Amino acid sequence: MKVGVVTFPGSLDDVDAQRAVRLAGAEPVALWHGDHDLRSVDAVVLPGGFSYGDYLRCGAIARFAPVMTEVVAAAHGGMPVLGICNGFQILCESHLLPGALIRNDHRKFVCRDQRLRIDNAATAWTSSYEAGDEIVVPLKNGEGGFVADEFTLDLLEGEGRVVARYLDDNPNGSLRDIAGITNERGNVVGLMPHPEHAVEDLCGPGTDGLGFFTSVLSALVK
Repeated sequence: MKVGVVTFPGSLDDVDAQRAVRLAGAEPVALWHGDHDLRSVDAVVLPGGFSYGDYLRCGAIARFAPVMTEVVAAAHGGMPVLGICNGFQILCESHLLPGALIRNDHRKFVCRDQRLRIDNAATAWTSSYEAGDEIVVPLKNGEGGFVADEFTLDLLEGEGRVVARYLDDNPNGSLRDIAGITNERGNVVGLMPHPEHAVEDLCGPGTDGLGFFTSVLSALVK
């Protein structure tokens, strides 16, 4: 199976995401922001970083990249898409996910290992976990506060579309401690923390993040 990883100008974690895909057992395929071509991949990862220098707003320019025309169409068709950190911001700007990510409430960049609880283990990207599992993955962002209006927040809660929540202290002011959400079909997931940095014991806090990448392989063979 092939999992595409998009590189935008300013992407930081695209190579790390490719490595995570490879360790999970799939073939990573490099996708370029300027191409109208997904190269016959089965799933797509939008990685972390600072696409287009975060000008205007994080993800605001990236949503107009040629490759995103194809990603949006594929997502509407059911293709699994994971947006990590900046990728989550791009998914929100592209209206594949509701809400927005704003500057951390303490106005400082945060970089640390973060405890999370998996609340929804039924998505294409979380089926390797059980609901209630607690994991530790790195978190690094300056504009990671998830916000939405009360109606949208209640809808996400009511439909079980909150994928993960922050445990212990909230690192960025995200409403209701939300660290990640999914769309109605469960094929599109946005996550602010970085599971691709927790896929090997040698580097990072452990392998708790690998499940995001093994999950999509299971989803693709169903």
